[in-house]
Order: sequence, then C-alpha cells, then structure tokens
Amino acid sequence: MSGGAIVFENVSKFYGEILGVNRVDLKIAAGITSLVGPNGSGKTTLMNLLTGLIRPTRGTISVLGISSQRQLLFQQVGYCSQFDSFPSGVNGFRFIQQFLLLHGYSDDQARQLTQAALEQVGLADVGHRPVAAYSKGMRQRVRLAQAMAHRPNVLVLDEPLNGLDPMARAEVIALFRELAREGKHLIISSHILHEVDMISDEVILLNQGYVVAEGDVVGIRGELSERPASVTIRCDRAHVLAAKLFAEQSVAEVKLHKDGGGLLARTVDADAFHRILNRIVIEEKLAVRAVLPADEDVAAVYEYLIGDAGGPS
Repeated sequence: MSGGAIVFENVSKFYGEILGVNRVDLKIAAGITSLVGPNGSGKTTLMNLLTGLIRPTRGTISVLGISSQRQLLFQQVGYCSQFDSFPSGVNGFRFIQQFLLLHGYSDDQARQLTQAALEQVGLADVGHRPVAAYSKGMRQRVRLAQAMAHRPNVLVLDEPLNGLDPMARAEVIALFRELAREGKHLIISSHILHEVDMISDEVILLNQGYVVAEGDVVGIRGELSERPASVTIRCDRAHVLAAKLFAEQSVAEVKLHKDGGGLLARTVDADAFHRILNRIVIEEKLAVRAVLPADEDVAAVYEYLIGDAGGPS
C-alpha cells in the first residue's frame, strides 16, 4: 500500500459546540508533511482523525485506500503522540514488544521487530533498562520506536523531536528522510519552524480549525502576491544601493544592515525588483556577495497567514 494517498474530503469534527477542524479537503502524498499552527489550531484533531482514534462529525477519510476497516488501518498507521506516559515498571524492550503482541505478532516476530526498532532509534544497548530511568530524549525515542515497530506505511508523529539533544535530532531527522525515500507517509506536527523547513516536503498550515494553506513553502509564499516579498542583499556600498532602490515604485521598504554591509528590501513586485536590482548593480558597479529571499520559509509564511490574520472569515 506504500505510495498511495491520504485523502480528507470535506471533513469536520466538532466536540459538542467546540470546533476541532472544519471543511478540511486534503490529499497527502508520500513523503514528509508537517502540520503547523498555534495551540488549538486543529493539529491534534487532524492527527487523531487520521489514525482512527476519533471519527469525523461529517466527511470521509481514506488512508491508502482504507476508509472504515479499523483493523487494516491500525496495521498501516503508527502513531507517536506527544504524551509521555508509560506502564509502571516496564523496560524499553517490553514496552515495544507488548504492543506488537497486541497486534497479533508471534513471540519470535515481536522480539525481532522490537530489536530492529530499538536499533533504528539508537536504543539497542539500553532496551533492558526501565523506561523510568530513561532521559526525556530516550523516552521520546522509545515511543518513536514503538510507533515504527510494526513497519507501518504511515507514521503520525506529534512533536517527535521534542526533548532530543542536537545529535539525536540529527539522527532522527536522517531516519525520517530515509523512511520518506522508501515511500512512507510521515505526518509531523512541530512548533520548531526552522526544523520544519529542514525536513518537510509539504506543509499544512492550520488556524482555528481551518486549513489556511498547503503545499511546499516556496509555492505557498509565491501565492501571497498581495504581501511584500523580502530580499536580503549583501554588497559593498549598500547605502548607494539603498538610495537607488528606495526611489523605485516596486520597492516598499529598504533597511540597511547595522554593519553597513547589506540591506533588507521589501518589494510588491519581485520580478520587477530583480530587474531593477540587476540594472543598478551594473550601473553603479557594485560588488554583490549574496541575494537571498528572506521570507521563503515556514516562519515567514506562518506569520503572514496566521500571525496577524486571525481565522478565516
């Protein structure tokens, strides 16, 4: 089933009179898709709907072609929630093994899959230790191992990098990329926006229960034509460039860097801006070291669509 799609069709979920998500239409392909939004935006509701833990108030959800057969769905989906809770006295190996036995695996299969999952997250040497003795990062990794142990084609991961040290983060991100290359679906919720930029193939931005944008970050940013685009330029004689740019109608704002070695420009017409920039650089014989988009990342798009916009009308 790897390589299929996850499809939400007009999905809404209400908790009494409280809105969870409303009128969600999504088609999620294989790869790493990140859910981004403030607290209460609907990320956890969306993940619980995807995993079959709750049912939609209306609409339909299909996960790799599975819509209603929960036993098949649970075989295809692994879920690592954000909650750090374990049975009393359990060690890492037993925590994963018990889950696999509940899935119907034999003792031998469960042992083999448990050991493989612990190796994937770098805990093979400490699987015999009580989880209560693990660090926060180790507990996070053993929960990730449990979600992956039955080798599902869909992984739903709520803040999976939370509590990991930099080395463990790098290892887990490399694991995510490897799984994505294998054709798996990874649905990740994260509030660490620069890490979302690093690992995501696609991003879904949510606010107040609505999907406000979806797609790759550059594509989303390109659709925001009514918003000024920001460009960072590092060059010599930045004050000369700033003065020339400021006189152009397509330039909304220019700010010199404190070190005098560059500037930040905001433009309402990116294509016209770059043509003007090329002309000024040639005419003034400026030595340009870098021209970089300053807002083609998740943090900028998040700020544009959520930070000052509120919910959909």
